[in-house]
Amino acid sequence: MTEIPASHSNDGTTTTAAGITDAEPAPREWKPAAAVVAVLLMWASAFVAIRGIGTSFSPGPLALGRMLVGGLVLAVFAVRARRPLPQGRALGMVAAYGLLWFAGYNVLLNAAERHLDAGTAAMLVNVAPILVAVGAGVFLREGFPRQLLVGIGIAFIGVVLIAFGGSGGHSDGFGILLGLVTAVLYAAGVLTQKVALKTVDALTATWVGCGIGALALLGWLPSLIREWSAAGTTPVLSLIYLGVFPTAIAFSLWAYALQRSDAGVLTSSTLAVPAIVVLASLLVLGEVPTIWAIIGGAVALTGVAIGRVRRRRTNSVTAAG
Repeated sequence: MTEIPASHSNDGTTTTAAGITDAEPAPREWKPAAAVVAVLLMWASAFVAIRGIGTSFSPGPLALGRMLVGGLVLAVFAVRARRPLPQGRALGMVAAYGLLWFAGYNVLLNAAERHLDAGTAAMLVNVAPILVAVGAGVFLREGFPRQLLVGIGIAFIGVVLIAFGGSGGHSDGFGILLGLVTAVLYAAGVLTQKVALKTVDALTATWVGCGIGALALLGWLPSLIREWSAAGTTPVLSLIYLGVFPTAIAFSLWAYALQRSDAGVLTSSTLAVPAIVVLASLLVLGEVPTIWAIIGGAVALTGVAIGRVRRRRTNSVTAAG
């Protein structure tokens, strides 16, 4: 019997001479996208929860409690997975973002939300995608198009509007400064984590980073014990929620998606967070940013979106040849 020759196309399909096409299964691209949606919802809820329990837990103890709870949850899965621990340079990268993101970012965000409503804090923190885009272009060689400068300029104008007109009944200038520093730590943490994830799996990277963050915050353990004992049931449950969902689960899903995505493009997806936070904060806490904060936030996020969308289009054209 004579074998019928087959032709192969560039899209991964095989066509026989009889016209029968054998298509290879498409990759499951929906999984990273679904992970990001879950992350956005959990991180948005974190801004509201932090604001809600800020009178029961001070910034350092709250960050430590969140890391301890998250670390315990992650340890259960990490032990079962039996993945090798990072070593050498990889461990250094994990330790770096553990300190920058899990420790420093969380302490400063908790402090910022003592001076800002949750919505304004979320808008300031989400200037970070511009910083990630610049850092990713310079250090990770993900591209640095000229159009990004337009987005940076517009985002800067938005931040100025928040800074000079956004202070009101639920915010002040010091909180705005803390929010901007928090955005810098967030961006630095994402970029460092992106490098670490080249050699470390998402679960291990998140678990070890969370553990390092907790170790860095251990000096607040006596205060955490004291505040935990004095807090009511709702604040304690909120802290546990922060540790399990926005920390253990959300950071693991984020690392999973980051390992499979462009750092700048993925981080730009967090632009949806402030809108969710403003709505949830209004419903749960009865707080809403000032009109200038809303205008400034909208301008800043528009600038971020312009910088990121144009970059995605440039990358698409380049990839197409």
